[in-house]
Amino acid sequence: MPICDRTSRSDLVSSRRGNLRTAALLAAALLAISGCQSTDIAAIQAIDIDQNQGSEQNIASLTQTVNANPSDPEAYNVRGTAYGRAGQYEEAIADFNRALQLDPNFYQAYANRALVYRQINQPAKAVADYTKALGINPRYDSAYIGRGNVYRVAGRNREALVDYQRAIDLNTSDPRAFHNRGLLYQLDGQHKQAIEDFSTAISLQSTAPEPYSGRGVSYLALGDEENAFTDFNMALKLDEGKAEYWVNQAIVYERRGDPKRAFRSYARAAQLDPNYQPAKDGMARTRG
Repeated sequence: MPICDRTSRSDLVSSRRGNLRTAALLAAALLAISGCQSTDIAAIQAIDIDQNQGSEQNIASLTQTVNANPSDPEAYNVRGTAYGRAGQYEEAIADFNRALQLDPNFYQAYANRALVYRQINQPAKAVADYTKALGINPRYDSAYIGRGNVYRVAGRNREALVDYQRAIDLNTSDPRAFHNRGLLYQLDGQHKQAIEDFSTAISLQSTAPEPYSGRGVSYLALGDEENAFTDFNMALKLDEGKAEYWVNQAIVYERRGDPKRAFRSYARAAQLDPNYQPAKDGMARTRG
């Protein structure tokens, strides 16, 4: 939602009409940002291997393992995940295909292939693979979360919510289920429920910045400026390279009538992402 009006310090403090107008602008900015919250907690992947496993040296080592065990589906699955890490998606799919030829009930291979299909923007194939994995193991929480993520990106929020709920009902310890359900609650204006889910995600993985940012957005929507500011600052402490987090911080500064600090935070966001509209709009409002 673009914000085209420029707001100066005098607009922020001079009159009730100005304050209400500014509050409306910031609420619109907050709504736009909440709609852009990231889908996944970045540190958690469906292909759960060390980043170094995508290296050429490791792939070469895994190839030796595959050659020594050509009938072992797990060997292909592991090398496929390494290919996926390296962005070699055709090779990854080929390995998952071979793993599934050797073991048609290898539900983890279906889920890993689904993740690759997500990466190459083939959501229908991703959903089909997650569904196959769940047909084999209906208690596989990662597949519900993965399929829910595909649904959410496609705007099929109700279906996504059902899948996240299924994972949670299975007592998942994966914070993505709670984080992403929180995002859906947030989009629906259910901020108290969203805060509970973001808090659970944080308790499961306290080093991920996304749920702090998400929780801060919901705190601010409920008028809890102090807790929102604390969460936005924590998100920045964990990841200073995300334009969204700087804009969140700037919105609080702007609400507090501190346009100079707000401008600096908006400017930092624009530096990180020159095309990020909330940062450009915020700079226009707080410049000077």
